[in-house]
Amino acid sequence: MDYRLRIAQTDFPVEVKINEEQKLDIMLGDNNYNVDYAAVSDFCIHMKVDDGIRAGNVSAFVADGPDGKNIVINGRSYVVQEHESLARAVKRGRPNLPDKITPPTPAVVVAIPVNMGDRVKKGQAVIVVSAMKMETTLCAPFDGTVIRINAAVNDKVAPGQILVDIEKDG
Repeated sequence: MDYRLRIAQTDFPVEVKINEEQKLDIMLGDNNYNVDYAAVSDFCIHMKVDDGIRAGNVSAFVADGPDGKNIVINGRSYVVQEHESLARAVKRGRPNLPDKITPPTPAVVVAIPVNMGDRVKKGQAVIVVSAMKMETTLCAPFDGTVIRINAAVNDKVAPGQILVDIEKDG
């Protein structure tokens, strides 16, 4: 599969070949990486990455974002898009957001711009978290009403933890 990796507004082509179960060959530019991976949770992947010179262990936190997959590795955030999704995202605007409002990485809640009972629109900010000095705004996945806020400012939160419950309209 062909992807594009976006780092600081620069796109890099990435080719991924699945060798066997939980083994990948990844070509990033002129560099080839052999990767053994295991899913730790729905939002975390543990990988052993070998570039032919050295091997190392890496944990990646993954979440759907408005422009593709948000991947956080060693505190750095990357946006990964499939080739075709680049064109679709430009034509269609914001793609669908995940159904659950959960942080992409272990984080601390820094702001909650909504209250219980508030009506929200799809894409509206409902909670802001911070990890490694980087803030991430989590948005409403659909129009609805906030029925529960499961975190408070300064709470430590983890991927999979639902931070805000929204009752979908209609």
